[in-house]
This record gives sequence, C-alpha cells and structure tokens, in this order.
Amino acid sequence: MTELPPAPLVSTQWLAERLGTPALVILDGSWYLPALSRNPRKEYLEGHIPGAVFFDLDAISAQETSLPHMMPDPVSFANSMRRLGIGDGAQIVIYDGMGLFSAPRIWWMLKAFGAKDVHVLDGGLPKWNAENRALEDGETKRAEAPFTTRLDHSVLATMSDVQCALDSQSVLVLDARPAERFRGEVAEPRQGLRMGHIPGSKSLPFSLLLDNGRLKSPDKIRDVFRDLGIAASQPVITSCGSGVSAAIITLALTVAGHKPGALYDGSWAQWGLPDGPPISTGI
Repeated sequence: MTELPPAPLVSTQWLAERLGTPALVILDGSWYLPALSRNPRKEYLEGHIPGAVFFDLDAISAQETSLPHMMPDPVSFANSMRRLGIGDGAQIVIYDGMGLFSAPRIWWMLKAFGAKDVHVLDGGLPKWNAENRALEDGETKRAEAPFTTRLDHSVLATMSDVQCALDSQSVLVLDARPAERFRGEVAEPRQGLRMGHIPGSKSLPFSLLLDNGRLKSPDKIRDVFRDLGIAASQPVITSCGSGVSAAIITLALTVAGHKPGALYDGSWAQWGLPDGPPISTGI
C-alpha cells in the first residue's frame, strides 16, 4: 500500500488501495452550474465512491450574505466538519462528478482553515467510473470528530485586497471564467451582473489547464503560465464567477510549483454587481 504523496493530486489506484482506512476521509464535493440541471446530492445518493460523505458546497458557505459560496466563519466551518466526521489529522481526498471542477474549491477551503493532508482525486468520479471501480449508494455517515480551524488569511482576498493589488501593480489577478465572459461578449449566468472583467486582470480560462476533465501535467501547466508571462515567483490572486473555478487555477499553480497566492472570494458575483467598482471589456 502506497503512502499519501505530498502532491495535491492522488490517483484512483492510490485511493482504491486505501478504501476503508480509518484516517482517510473521502468527500464527494460535486457542485454544478445551474445551466447543467444536475443535482449533486441526488447523484451522490445514487452512486458514490465507497465511504465518501457528501460535502454540500452551498450549505457549507456563509449564509448571511447574498453572494454565493463565500467562506463561512471558522466556528460554522468547524461545526460542519465535525458533523461530517472530518477530524484533526484526517487524510482528506476530494472528488467531483465533472472530473475537476468544484473539488479544488473544497481543497482550498480546507487548507485555508488549517487542514494539512488535503488532496484532490485526479480525474474525479468520471475516471473512477471509467475504470469500473466500485460504487455504493445511499448516504455514508461517519462518527463526529473535532476539527480545529486556523484560518490563513493570506490565501483569502477581499475586494479591497484586489483593488490595492491592482493599484500597486504588485499582484497579478487571473480570471478563470471563459474568455467570452471576460471580454464582456456574453451575459453572465448569474442574473443582474454586468458584463466584462476587473480592470487590469488577465484572462486564464480554467479550461486551458485541463485535458478531458483532468489537470494537465506540471510541464504543460508551466507552459500555459509561461505563454501568459506569469513567472513562478509572481504573486497572484485568482478570480472567477463565484469563487469556484478560481480554485482550479490555485490548484494548478501549486502543482506547477508556482506561488499559489490568494483567491478572491467574492469574484465577479461581487465585483460585477450594478453598484460595483469600474469594469473593463474587451481583451
């Protein structure tokens, strides 16, 4: 049986070998854009990796704001993790039903709150299923376990942080949304938002970092960053529509050996509001 690797990604083979290990917690972190009309909890109940518990991204987010997927307060997060059975010292593997979409957001949340052994399943549930590996239905319940939160504020960017970074030109802001949304050519999927991008930010659609639902190799990721003129030492803030796909860039930065930087939690759901800061369109 192989040991837990230090890299952010783990393979389906590695996970299959570890199923049933007491210290291992598997999370189904599936979340889908409304346009896909998919119900992640329903799909989890119909079939998930054995032993996986469902991480409800909408529920385990700040409930006192109209902005989607905002980081909850440390006490709320600790209580949610306790109820899921994610205790201190757990080895955590997260997957999603797209291959790689929402799992990096949960990976980032857990690391931001102090979890150490947090990893994303390479290829997610689609790769697991393609290999005809076992599934189970229904809901998995784990015994409650204490989770101690230690929020690392350096990985969490606010609107003010983004504005200061752009004013000083000290940090590069990368936008993970599709390029046509960045340019303001198509309407945002979330109603009531303006079209365009944060002035001074750079477009890096998260799809450029993926091959068939899997993160590209470190060398290919570095090629993408190099083509955009992003140096390994360049401080970065990642952004997207609502703080989910931005974490794909954060994960890719980590895998490629770049500084992962911070994630703008409010992202375009906040900046793009009608009364928000100035915006830009075009390239």
